[in-house]
Amino acid sequence: MSDFTLAALDAIVAARAGSADPASYTARLAAGGVSRASKKLGEEAVETVIAALSEDDKALAGEAADLLYHLLVVLRIRGVPLASVMAELEGRTAQTGLEEKAGRPASGGA
Repeated sequence: MSDFTLAALDAIVAARAGSADPASYTARLAAGGVSRASKKLGEEAVETVIAALSEDDKALAGEAADLLYHLLVVLRIRGVPLASVMAELEGRTAQTGLEEKAGRPASGGA
């Protein structure tokens, strides 16, 4: 089991996103702005779903890693700290998932 954490990945993303290294994919993705990074995040989300449905655990792990990475890039570009996401998740654990979902404001969507 690895000791690598989302916080460690977030620190790497922060360092690379702020660099001018032309060899850094993260720097190029961040330079493309929220629209480009969000498009990649969406593509990775779809690929994660496909991997989950294919029942290929190795593919799912790889796509989930891509999804988390691209999510962290989008959060970085938007200036939303990972700590805010973690605090939101922590707050939701105080009640059951169904109770938490029922307490959310109606979005008018699905």
